[in-house]
This record gives sequence, structure tokens and C-alpha cells, in this order.
Amino acid sequence: MSVAIIDYGVGNLTSVRNAVLRLQVPVHVTADLAALVDATHIILPGVGSFSEGMKGLTERGFISVLREEALEKKKPMLGICLGMQLLATEGFEHGRNQGLGFIPGAVRLIDTAQSECRLPHIGWNDVNLSGQHPIAAGFTHRPAFYFVHSYQFIPEDPQVIAGTCEYGQAVTALVESDNICGAQFHPEKSHDDGLQIFRNFLSLA
Repeated sequence: MSVAIIDYGVGNLTSVRNAVLRLQVPVHVTADLAALVDATHIILPGVGSFSEGMKGLTERGFISVLREEALEKKKPMLGICLGMQLLATEGFEHGRNQGLGFIPGAVRLIDTAQSECRLPHIGWNDVNLSGQHPIAAGFTHRPAFYFVHSYQFIPEDPQVIAGTCEYGQAVTALVESDNICGAQFHPEKSHDDGLQIFRNFLSLA
């Protein structure tokens, strides 16, 4: 087993790497397309805007390789924060932008008009998990994770939602569709609960 963390110019890569290393799994931060082919699992981290994320993936030639490895070969892939949002069909941050389309849906600004919640959503929040998803397995309590975001992923199929948090409304926190997973929160900053998400991801074959 080996993990490739994609370096496409966006995101806190070191903290993700360190979290995976705590599970004693070989992990590489890489901008090398061949490394994605060699790895058994792929992590797409990211912070920043949807448009900049897609620009980074496109300019570095990652998109076609990700389609082959994740969609065709069914290699497990985990998107984190912006990385999860990029799994969507499209995003509406700074205009309308095409996403990877690995999980059909759209990324839109969280609607806080009917609440006192403010954007960005920053801090710890409990997450309600769906037990039917392997990415959400192994918890004997309601976990809490660390969030930093203003936009949320709204999948076309609600069955792919593995977890939600409350922030003025139910906000998608965790998704899983076959071998493709996404966490809106930062598991690498979420202590033991975050490590469990990584364990679950690494258990996917």
C-alpha cells in the first residue's frame, strides 16, 4: 500500500502527509503523474477557490490521469476541503466553473440568510454520519471535525452523502460514491476522529 498526495499548488500538504504517516503507511507528496499510477490510494487536498483549484490540476496535467486511475481503474481517491468540492460537476465560486465531475453535483455558497451563522464557517462542528458508508465506519460516538469553508458540495444523489453538519442548514460534510470519497472538513487537523477517516479510506481496496 502507498498513498500519493497530489501537489497542484493549492493546499496544506505537509499536515496531510504527517497524518497518514501516523498510520504507518508509505506516503508521497508529488506533482509527478507517474506517482499516481504507482500509488494504491490518491489524496486530493486543497484550500482556496474552486477556479484556482481546477486551474492547478489542468495546468499540471492531472485531470486525465485522475480520470484513468480513479474512474476507470477504480483506485480509491479522497478529496479534502477544496479537493472534495473539485469532485463535483461544477462550482459557482467566482463564476461558473467546470469540476472533475467524479460525483455529480454542484458547489454553491452556504445559505446563511435564515440564521445567525456567518461565513466562512471556521471551527469545530459535530458531524452526523451515515452508517451505510465505509468512509464513516468505526465511530462509537458523534465525531467532531475542523472546518474552514464558505461553499458546500450539493450532490445530485443524496445517497452519496455520508455525513452532514449543521451550520444554518444541513451542510454536506462527507461523501462517498464507490471508490471516490470526499471530506469537507480537515481530517488532518481533527485529531483521533480525523485519523479514523484516514483509516477508513485506506481500508478501501
